[in-house]
Amino acid sequence: MLFKEIIGQEATKAQLRQAVREGRIPHAQLFTGISGIGKLQLALAYAQYLNCPNRTDEDSCGSCPTCLQYQHLQHPDLHFVFPIVKTDSADTCNDFLEPWRKIILEKHYFDLDDWHAALGVETKQSMIYEKESGEILRKLSLKAYGDGYKIMIIWQPEKMNAATANKLLKILEEPAPKTVFLLVSEHPEQMLATILSRVQTVRIPRLETETIAEALVRRGIAASRTTDIARIANGSFLAALKKAGESEENQQELRDFVALFRDAYTVGVLRDPQKKYESLKHLRQWSLDMAATGREKQKHFLQYAQQQVRENFIRNIGQPELNYQMEEERNFSVKFAPFIHSGNVEAIMNQLDLAERQIEQNGNAKMIFFDLCLQMIILIKKPRK
Repeated sequence: MLFKEIIGQEATKAQLRQAVREGRIPHAQLFTGISGIGKLQLALAYAQYLNCPNRTDEDSCGSCPTCLQYQHLQHPDLHFVFPIVKTDSADTCNDFLEPWRKIILEKHYFDLDDWHAALGVETKQSMIYEKESGEILRKLSLKAYGDGYKIMIIWQPEKMNAATANKLLKILEEPAPKTVFLLVSEHPEQMLATILSRVQTVRIPRLETETIAEALVRRGIAASRTTDIARIANGSFLAALKKAGESEENQQELRDFVALFRDAYTVGVLRDPQKKYESLKHLRQWSLDMAATGREKQKHFLQYAQQQVRENFIRNIGQPELNYQMEEERNFSVKFAPFIHSGNVEAIMNQLDLAERQIEQNGNAKMIFFDLCLQMIILIKKPRK
């Protein structure tokens, strides 16, 4: 990967290029920051730049044999470690190299959920197992293909089990010459402190909103939507891509959110008994419709609802610069926000969180969602503190 192919991060690119030009190559570096900002991409571009024989002050040449091998992630001295889900026939990263290369080359920006989807699994329990430490030693013991550096990129090192982490620590304590470890992590606090003490940390910042918006336009996203999407993404290009691709799903979640609170308001606040009765019937049907969807959609809606309650509370207390909503969400919030206030916001959030946890624990969805409706009827009419 070339530096110029990476969105933003100009200061970090310059830092990495300068280190190579000055010959200051740490044997182990940790690229850390939130998801979707280009950490893995920077590690790949840095590795390619480090080994390109024709690099310029700005980038790899992109055309030499080394660069071409790196562009296809197939250079003999480029190695990867990443979380896997073991099967009877596949128990090391070598067994998953084909889907790993494919997701990098096709998606560029992805997270652990995307990786699980690429593997065709729903489990969250992927790991870097102990056997992988033996593979690391084996790969690094091989004779180098050329005169450059052997590169070992470890994605999500926080997923190493204790045995693997301790073996990696021993390798880092006695690094082989011309070997570079590049660790790419979102949660370094979950790693061994002794490993952290042996790596040079490169903190990757969030992307600028304008940078994300420009990149979305280049991806074919309508310019009228990019500013809202980029702002909601809060510095993550991956979050922006997912938001851009969720438009129809978000529209449905907004409709479900509006239906829940409009009918809860009608039952809880209005005096007309006929309207109360009709709205109660609507809430009953709403809970049945929600229960008929899959658990992942149910959890996603409850997370979305919590986000919108937060946004409406922020709007209600007069902090619009802290709001992260799309236009259609803002339009609903104009009238809805006054009903989310200090007297009920915490209790509403607690109920939505409780429902999410109950769904996670395979509770009865019909009961969970109808109880949520009843709780919203009570809470929507609570007075301000």
